[in-house]
Amino acid sequence: MIYTVTFNPSLDYYVQVNNIKSGVVNRTVSERFAVGGKGINVSLALKELGDDTFALGFVAGFTGKYIREKVQELGLDHDFTEVEGQSRINVKVKSNTETDINGTGATVTQNDVNKLVRKLKKLLKEGDWLVICGSVPAGLGDGVYAEVLKKLKSVCGVNVVVDACGKLLTETLKFRPFLIKPNVYEMCEIFGLSAVPDVEGIFACARKLQDMGARNVIVSMGSAGAAMVTENKKSMYVRAARGQLVNSVGAGDSMVAGFIHEYLQSGNAFTALNFATAAGSACAFTKNLATKEQIEYVESLML
Repeated sequence: MIYTVTFNPSLDYYVQVNNIKSGVVNRTVSERFAVGGKGINVSLALKELGDDTFALGFVAGFTGKYIREKVQELGLDHDFTEVEGQSRINVKVKSNTETDINGTGATVTQNDVNKLVRKLKKLLKEGDWLVICGSVPAGLGDGVYAEVLKKLKSVCGVNVVVDACGKLLTETLKFRPFLIKPNVYEMCEIFGLSAVPDVEGIFACARKLQDMGARNVIVSMGSAGAAMVTENKKSMYVRAARGQLVNSVGAGDSMVAGFIHEYLQSGNAFTALNFATAAGSACAFTKNLATKEQIEYVESLML
C-alpha cells in the first residue's frame, strides 16, 4: 500500500482572467474548484495509474468538509483527522502569467500530530510506501516531518518519500528516506545558490543531499526535465517533452506518483525517472491531473 500524508490540504479556486490589471476590478472568464494538497494529488495520480493508495492528513471546517466529500466522490480511500479552524483556500489566477495566493491552513496541534502517528503505526507494514509532502500549517515547526519519522522508526521496511522545501525537508534526511524530490529552486535555496547550476552542478548538489542522508534524490527542473542520483551511485538526466504549459499545479506531485508507479513495476530507476518526467509534463499540459493515457502519450514523445 502507498500511504500519503497531507498536513495542509486545500480547496483550490482556479480563475481565468484575461489581461489582469492591478488596482482595478477584474472579471473572470472561467472558474472552477478542485481539491488540492501535494499528498492528495500524489494519491489521486497513483489511483489513476491503478495503484493501491490511501490518503491521510488534516482537514477542518466547511472547506475540510468539501475536501472530504470531493475525495470520496473521486473514489480515493482516506482517513483524514478533523482539527480546529478551516482548511485553506488557495486562489490560482491564470492570466498572462500564473499567480498563486495560498492560504495559511487549519490549526494542527501536537496532539493532532500524535493521532496521525498512531494511525500510521497501525497501518504501515514492511514493504509499504509512505509519502509525506507539502507545506505545514502555521504553528508547526520545520521539524514536524522529522518528528513523525522518528516516531515511526519502529516500523521497519517502509519506503519513505519526502517532497518538501527548506528545513522541513533537510531535517528528515537523518532518517534516510528512500527518495526526496526537491525542485531545482528549492535545491538552490537549501544550498544558498543565487543561480540555477548546470546539470553537473545539480548532480553535485544532489550528492550533497545524499551525504546528508537521502538514499535517492530527484531534482525536478520544470520544462528542462529532471536529474537524479541513486543510492548505487548512478547519475541520470531526462529531458521533458515539449508542450504548451496549461497548469503547473500538481506537476511535481504527478512526478512523485509516476516514479513510484513505474519503480514498483520495473525496479529500474531510469525507466521510473523517465515515466515520472512524462507524468509531470502531462500534468503541466492539462488543466487537471493527467490521465494514464495522457501520460503514456507524453512518454511516447520522449522515446
